[in-house]
Amino acid sequence: MSGIAKGCAVIVGASGGIGGALEATLLEEGAFERVHGLARSRAGAQQIDLLDEASIAAAAAHVAAGPAPTLVIVATGLLHEGAHGPEKALRDLDPAWLARSYAINAIGPALVAKHFLPLMPRTGRTVFAALSARVGSISDNRLGGWHGYRASKAALNMLVRNLAIEEKRRNDRSIVVALHPGTVDTMLSRPFQANVAAGRLFDAERAALQLIDVIEGLKIADSGKLLDYEGQEIPF
Repeated sequence: MSGIAKGCAVIVGASGGIGGALEATLLEEGAFERVHGLARSRAGAQQIDLLDEASIAAAAAHVAAGPAPTLVIVATGLLHEGAHGPEKALRDLDPAWLARSYAINAIGPALVAKHFLPLMPRTGRTVFAALSARVGSISDNRLGGWHGYRASKAALNMLVRNLAIEEKRRNDRSIVVALHPGTVDTMLSRPFQANVAAGRLFDAERAALQLIDVIEGLKIADSGKLLDYEGQEIPF
């Protein structure tokens, strides 16, 4: 993978569709000395739970043994679970579901940043990326609804901007971004694919390649932005 110094790559959410495809692609490319695939469903040193900061710290301690991570991707997200799905109207708001959406979509990635950004080198180009969504853009919201998912992804976007500013003080060549992968054929999007335009539903392998291409093309000035799978900026 050109443009990023050798070291290790970390994929958080490697058991998901996009995360698994990212892990497989990075392993196949062989550009990193090591690729860590972390997920809640994995065991031992590969186990991480975004709802449990202790597990995030433990995973970071394992990665800290080296080589240092130069790429960290948080490929997690929650849109529906069991009987809960994206709210269609205000009457559907449920405080527990809102809290869970924030915990997984915003707080979890922030805690990953808390424990993994300090492991990244202080010099040279590094990338910390978190998967966000176009629907998290406030200026792009024209339909309403999906309150918890929209708001939690908007919170993630703000956290990414904050992290980019703070990390720049530690390493002036660091890049911290939010990435919108498009609509990908995974469990997250499956109940909502009926209205996706032809050619706009990507399989996980294509989505991973597109995201890696975007990451390879990132410039220092992109830090703190939300970018789509073509590398185009999405206004917050």
